[in-house]
Amino acid sequence: MFVSYALCFLLALVLHEMGHFTAARACRVSITEFGVGWGRRFLGMRVSGIDYVLRAWPMGAYVRLDLRELQERPLAQQVLVLLAGIIVNLVAASATNGTRFSAMNYMLAATNILPLYQQDGWKCGMVMLRGLMKRKSRFVEWTFTITGTGLSLILFAAFVIRCFKLG
Repeated sequence: MFVSYALCFLLALVLHEMGHFTAARACRVSITEFGVGWGRRFLGMRVSGIDYVLRAWPMGAYVRLDLRELQERPLAQQVLVLLAGIIVNLVAASATNGTRFSAMNYMLAATNILPLYQQDGWKCGMVMLRGLMKRKSRFVEWTFTITGTGLSLILFAAFVIRCFKLG
C-alpha cells in the first residue's frame, strides 16, 4: 500500500510541475530544467534548450524558470504560472475522485496553497503584495511570511486534532 501511495504522490508531483511548465511556456517564460527527483543526476537529455533530468532519489519534482522573466510579466501571468501546479492537481483530483491518486493530488494542492515559505501560495502572495504596493517591502514580506507560516501551522494542528477526535 505504501508503494502505491508513493507512486501516486510522485505522479501528482510531476503533474504539478507540468502545470507550472505549461503555464510558463504559454506566458513565454524561459525554462532551463524540468527535473524528477533530488540528488545527483542519474539520467538526462536536452531538448529545445531545456534539460530534462531524472535524479538519484525520485521523490520530488521541480521546474527551473527564469525568475527575472517571470517578474517582468503582468501580475495575472505571474499568478497563473505560480498557481498552475495547484490548478492541475485540483483538476486531476476531481477527475479521479475517491482514489489514492485523487487523495495525493488534493493533499499536494492543499499544502502548496498555504503561505508557507517557498510554497506556491507564499510565492503568489509575495507577487500580489509587491504588485499591490508597487514595490518591495522587507517589513511587509517578513510579516506575511511569519504570519502565513503561523496560520498554516495552526490550521494543520486543528486538522490533526479534528482527525483524532473523529477517529
